[in-house]
Amino acid sequence: MLTVDEDQTAQWDDDSLLERATKSGRIMFIQGDDFLAIGHRWQQSGREFAGIVYAHQLRVTIGQAVRDLEVIAHVNSADEMKNRIEFLPLR
Repeated sequence: MLTVDEDQTAQWDDDSLLERATKSGRIMFIQGDDFLAIGHRWQQSGREFAGIVYAHQLRVTIGQAVRDLEVIAHVNSADEMKNRIEFLPLR
């Protein structure tokens, strides 16, 4: 896991963050609706990205998000997550 603070990219715009994550082969975990819209736009335009996992801040606890992220990491390969948006909580 790598946070934007650790990567010193906290001030970057969302498109640049998704591009950086994709180049690094990292799936983005997000809670912002604006970032979710960018993911949908990239899907519709055919622009490739490594994958997005979205959780609304008020609909999933931190513990549930961690457990669900662990399931996603164990069940899906990087290729399977490519260009996908997954929603938490898993059901």
